[in-house]
Amino acid sequence: MYRGMSSPELEVVEFLLTAAIYTENRELDERDLPPRYRRVFWEDGEVERPLTTTNSTAAAATGIERPWEAVSGLMFTDRDDFSGKIEFTDREMAESWLLDRISTDRLSGNPTLAFVFEEEADDVVYEAAREQNRPIHADRVWIDSLLEEMFDEDEEEMLDLVEVRAPEEIEMTLEDLVLTDDQENEIHKVVKAIEHRDYLAEIGLREIGKLLFVGPPGTGKTSVARALARDLDLPFVEVKLSMITSQYLGETAKNVDKTFRVAKRLSPCILFMDEFDFVAKTRSSDEHAAIKRAVNTLLKSIDEVSLIQDDVLLIGATNHPDQLDAAAWRRFDEIVNFPKPDLGMRADILGIVTRRMDVENFDPVELAEATEGLTGSDLRLVLREAVLDALTEDRTTLTQADLIDAIEDFEERDNLKNMDMIEGDADALVAGDEAASDGGHAHDHDHDHDHD
Repeated sequence: MYRGMSSPELEVVEFLLTAAIYTENRELDERDLPPRYRRVFWEDGEVERPLTTTNSTAAAATGIERPWEAVSGLMFTDRDDFSGKIEFTDREMAESWLLDRISTDRLSGNPTLAFVFEEEADDVVYEAAREQNRPIHADRVWIDSLLEEMFDEDEEEMLDLVEVRAPEEIEMTLEDLVLTDDQENEIHKVVKAIEHRDYLAEIGLREIGKLLFVGPPGTGKTSVARALARDLDLPFVEVKLSMITSQYLGETAKNVDKTFRVAKRLSPCILFMDEFDFVAKTRSSDEHAAIKRAVNTLLKSIDEVSLIQDDVLLIGATNHPDQLDAAAWRRFDEIVNFPKPDLGMRADILGIVTRRMDVENFDPVELAEATEGLTGSDLRLVLREAVLDALTEDRTTLTQADLIDAIEDFEERDNLKNMDMIEGDADALVAGDEAASDGGHAHDHDHDHDHD
């Protein structure tokens, strides 16, 4: 009978037992350790045995400040005063104690324990526990150790151009976003392609997994790419193309090449290239020869990277599709459109963003009707202003009137973003327009960056 309670004793005993089992069983690898333990023992690109269970490693892994105090009253624990190691005096008793207290869900979240208790515990399957445990390549410690290995000191500026996020560092999920059916279908196709990479390779379909997200600023391009990384447990490698080709003249082609090598080493991962229109701009202008070389290197690198062979999902994004030339377009096998949200989507976005807010008489449809032409990121700004205005009056409960006032204030503000929209994107599609019926993907949302 599993009672499912949690306590400092249970946390520490689970950690001690996991470390002991992992140390003994050589067939277990890093994928069998829960990430919270893995990061404590990760050193020089691996987890080395034996796993040492001291006060400090137990505290780092469990979050319990004084681990030995938590378990010193148990009959089966002891501490070596000289080495500081905490261990079991009676392993069998420790196992019985743990099994009597740990929930099935928790046991299934720890593949190392599932490995030894699969027979004794109902509904616990080792293979399933291992499969649902986050893979090591998604951990920050693994990413950092790989980056250190790849860059020597004089190349550290490359890390200014390439930002690598672990999935755990991305807050938004796809559920936090409002997508059109078309966008959801595209994402579903990509997920299926990732799941069935071996089959696609077998039948010779390799030109899959290069997406171009197209739409005005604030419509959620970056948000969707990041959320996809979070949901698929993939590292997210983000590159600003204008930085790559302007920051270090003469080094540009080398930097582009290095970016793709980083992505391939971090694979499986998502490689996100923002401002893709920059490529076409440099090809058609009298730019410096070094920049043109870099752009040619970039296009060649895109041709050579593959989801099926390299486990790299490439996503490009542009606010200015009109500036892309045929050479850029043909590199992508799917074009995903991100127009401004229609009325229904704006109402849904407002509903999602206000989930944790207290709003009296909240009517998202009324607000959606008053915000025609605004993007998802505009709507977030409106709500932020409403919250801040209420706080100036010492209120944490908002009213519908607060939100309407914030919309009026936002529209009056002559900000740069709106100027950009007027000059370049006035004819941007809106979800639900007839013009969007040829596969236009509308959407939002959950991001404050103009480069969405």
